[in-house]
Amino acid sequence: MAGQAPPISLDTGIAMPLSALVRRILAPNPSPFTYQGTQSYLVGETDLAVIDPGPADERHIAALMAAIAGRPVLAILCTHTHRDHSPATRPLTALTGAPIIGCAPLALDDDGPRADAAFDADYVPDRVLGDGERVTGTGWTLTAVATPGHTSNHLCFALEEEGALFTGDHVMGWSTSVVSPPDGDMTAYLKSLDLLVQRTDRIYYPAHGDAITEPRRFARGMLGHRKMREGQILRYLDRNGPSLIADMVATMYVGLDPRLHGAAGRSVLAHLLDLEGRALVSGQGDIWSLVRPLAAS
Repeated sequence: MAGQAPPISLDTGIAMPLSALVRRILAPNPSPFTYQGTQSYLVGETDLAVIDPGPADERHIAALMAAIAGRPVLAILCTHTHRDHSPATRPLTALTGAPIIGCAPLALDDDGPRADAAFDADYVPDRVLGDGERVTGTGWTLTAVATPGHTSNHLCFALEEEGALFTGDHVMGWSTSVVSPPDGDMTAYLKSLDLLVQRTDRIYYPAHGDAITEPRRFARGMLGHRKMREGQILRYLDRNGPSLIADMVATMYVGLDPRLHGAAGRSVLAHLLDLEGRALVSGQGDIWSLVRPLAAS
C-alpha cells in the first residue's frame, strides 16, 4: 500500500524529496490553469533525468540547476509541449549538455479560447519516445506510456523501480484535464484514462497538484466524471432540442468562474465530437442536437 505523499509546498524553487529517487521543484507560474505552478521532477541519485522542466523562467532554471548540483543529467523529458512544460528544455540542455527526449514536437493554433498554455513552437527533441520505449540511468528506468487526449503527443513516464507514473496533464491532482479540440480529443482521452485504470501503478506524480496515492481509484473516478458530463449533455439536448454550446455551459457549469467559461465550452465541444463519432449527436454549424430522442436510443 502506498503511503501518503508529502503535501504540496507553496514555496517555489525548493527540491522537495518525494521518494528515494524523486525530487519535485515547483515553478513560479501559478495561474487559474496551472494551479500553484508547473511541477518539474528530478529522477535519480547519482545521475538524473528531468521531467517537464517547465517554463523558461530564470528563477526556475536556477532552482533546477541548484538541485542538479553538478550531477550528470542523462535526459530532459517532456510529457507534452504546452508552454508551461517544455520551454525550459532549451536553456537546461545548454547548461547540462543533456539530450531532450520524450514527446513528439507539436505546434498548432487552437480555434477557440485557450483553456491552458499555448503550444511551444520551438520545442525540438533529440529523440522521440514511442510507447514502451525506455530511458535508463543508475538505479532508475523510465518507460514512456502513450496517453493522447489532452494533446495528441502526450506521454506519461513510468518509474519502474518505484511503481510511480509521472502523469503530466493527463491526470492532475487538482482539476480535470483540459481536452480542447482540434488537437485535444475526448475519444482518445477516455481510452488513455481506461489504459491507466488497467495499470498497477502505486502512485501518480502530476505536473499540477498533489501526488495521487490511490491512482486506479482516482482514474476510475475521472472516467466516471466524464461519463457524468456526457450524460448531462445528452439530457440537455433531449430536453431543449438543438442548442448552442454557450447555453449548455451556462446551465451545466453554474457557479464556474466566468474566466473559465471558454475552457468549459472547449470541454463540451470535445464531448460533442466524441458523441458525434458514436452517432449520438450531430452538429450543424454552432448548433448541436440529438440524432434521436433518448427514449428511442
